[in-house]
Amino acid sequence: MAASAKTLTNSNCTTDEDWTVVLPRCGRQKRKITEVGRILEEKQEPWTPTDSQTDPSRETALMQKMEDYISKIGNSQFYHTFSDQIQTSALDSFHKVLGSETKMQMVIYGIGSIELYEPPRLQLSIAMLMKRDFNWIGNIEVFDPILSATESRVLEALGCTVMSINEHGKREALKPTMFFMPHCEAELYINLLRANWKPNLLKNMVLFGNSFEAYEEHLALCKYTSIPNSIGHILAARSFTSEFKIETISDDYYKAFHDSSWHFFTPVHETELQFINS
Repeated sequence: MAASAKTLTNSNCTTDEDWTVVLPRCGRQKRKITEVGRILEEKQEPWTPTDSQTDPSRETALMQKMEDYISKIGNSQFYHTFSDQIQTSALDSFHKVLGSETKMQMVIYGIGSIELYEPPRLQLSIAMLMKRDFNWIGNIEVFDPILSATESRVLEALGCTVMSINEHGKREALKPTMFFMPHCEAELYINLLRANWKPNLLKNMVLFGNSFEAYEEHLALCKYTSIPNSIGHILAARSFTSEFKIETISDDYYKAFHDSSWHFFTPVHETELQFINS
């Protein structure tokens, strides 16, 4: 029986027409399976921004914009609620992942363009505030293949490390690791799960991203007779996942964080992982 999500607070928001989270669409599974096969076979490869030149004026403007966003969100009711959730309902789960370690590294995949779009700026701001407010969060690594040289410089100025390797989401959690991945493609979550499909790795993971429960509900609505390969690992993980939904509070944060959850993984035996090929 799948673990039920623990709703920390209730949201009154309705579905937004601009929702960018990609769920498997009913009737289009053949294309999705092909895409998943291609993505999962991709190898890690060196990466540099496509535009090698930075623009000092753009860099200054973007840095100022990020500082303004961080300050504004840090004083918002949304962040206060978000922070309270971590310190109360989910704190024991975070401590369990940390174990005897004092720091949990953060890996941000698929952040998007922080210069062109507001949701990535909101999402990055939350990550920066978490780093500021929780002394158990360690170094932050960031990657998105669309990042520009200017954005990379700003990220580094904010204290992040921009990866020089495109891992395609396949980082093994050899130590406590928070994967910060709000509104990423389902395939990126699958890559991450497949790379860590062992009890000793899954227990080191915390995932902030699309609600796994929402994927399961979507599957039920589509009335599939079998689990699609495109979300197979996500649904398989539901049986040993504790999920804590967050509340978006207002429309200001809905687009960046709706249907987002904290996920903690606690498979007890290898047999729990054997019913799906990894």
